Formats: sequence, structure tokens, C-alpha cells
Amino acid sequence: MREGSAPNFCPPVEEGTVFTLEDENGDYIDLEFLGLVLHEGRRYGFFFPVTPDEPALSSGEVVVLEVTELDEEEQPAAFELVEDEAIADEAYEAFKIAAKDLYDFE
Repeated sequence: MREGSAPNFCPPVEEGTVFTLEDENGDYIDLEFLGLVLHEGRRYGFFFPVTPDEPALSSGEVVVLEVTELDEEEQPAAFELVEDEAIADEAYEAFKIAAKDLYDFE
């Protein structure tokens, strides 16, 4: 099992784990799960959009989603795009610190 660099970080159990999520328009998107950070009392998931040109385990722009619902086992069940750029940046900075031993950040 992979371990994070901070107690507020939950890394993916396995590299390259891809989830298919439905957006507000009913379209589906494949996202590689990079990890989850607990920050300021909220949970933020970090994902990499997977396409034929950018497969899982490659690099690129990271999408920040806030966990909006938990299932009966306290696992994330629903996400919402973080549209406030300041909040997304702050959460991403926390992610970079927590995941520094797992990922290279430019």
C-alpha cells in the first residue's frame, strides 16, 4: 500500500486507478485518482483527466474536486468541481506538500 507524506493525505491504493464520473451535463469523463487531502475541515480529491492522448500515469493539469457526500463507510460518494480559484489553489498547495514523496511538481 502506498503511503502519503502527511497525516491529512490519502493516496491512491494503486497507481493509475481511473474512475468514470458523470458531469452536470450528463457527460462521462475518465479521471485518474491522485489522492485526497483533508484541508480546513473539507475533503478535496485530486484527479488527472485521462484521454487517449494523455493516459493514466502521465502528467498534466490536475482537477480539484470537493467531496460533497460520503457513503455509509465514510468513503467519498459524490464530488463537485471547486470553482473558487483561491480555494482550489490553497487545496492544491496542501496536496503538493502532502504528496511530495509521490509526485513531481513543476
